Amino acid sequence: MVHAFPDIESAGFASAETESGRRVRDAANTYRELTGVLPEAANIDGDASFDRHVLASILALALSEGGSLAARAGLSDAELADLFSLWFAARRIDPSTDGMENPVDADEIEIVRELLLENRSSEGDCGRWLAGMIARRAMEPNHLWEDLGLRDRSELTRLIGRHFAPLARRNDKNMRWKRFIYRMMCENDGFVMCSTPVCSNCADYDLCYGPETGASRFASAAQPPTAPAARQTV
Repeated sequence: MVHAFPDIESAGFASAETESGRRVRDAANTYRELTGVLPEAANIDGDASFDRHVLASILALALSEGGSLAARAGLSDAELADLFSLWFAARRIDPSTDGMENPVDADEIEIVRELLLENRSSEGDCGRWLAGMIARRAMEPNHLWEDLGLRDRSELTRLIGRHFAPLARRNDKNMRWKRFIYRMMCENDGFVMCSTPVCSNCADYDLCYGPETGASRFASAAQPPTAPAARQTV
């Protein structure tokens, strides 16, 4: 006689799906609500379409994390409202998400934001908003491009080059962006972050210059996970 236990297996699968897969799909669906397409289908050929993609990526990922969208995205409520009005006026999501924000170092965020603003190279509000958004998302634990919701590191490099060109020019050795930003912060304050004067002699070289591999935070949204087969006993 064959006995199957679909309830046990599917319950475990649903729990795991709720913790990770749901957030991924929520973020991807929010991106689609903002732009009309899923992240992998975004056309970023022009500067305006690229900026729209970046803003939608950050907002969609921040919203999926719960809590205050403004705080998660690094903006004030007024800035968030202005951003939606200018870029996503036809949106079908509510940007006024309330909730408690996890503790973060507000002083550190402000220092990163000021560094970015000092190196801003674009006109208008977009670069100013992005300075705050990048500063806040830099507090998250993954590669910076991942925690901005971007598809790969090249999009972050393009973003820095477009809106913060002096930083892009200074990073001529292609250091990881989060490490580079913090190195610039230390140098501005008169501190030396590195233990050796020449990068090639440093034991931590791979931490600064190693490949920033990984999948986009939206990557698995297009393919729902497959439930494991039910166990059977004969």
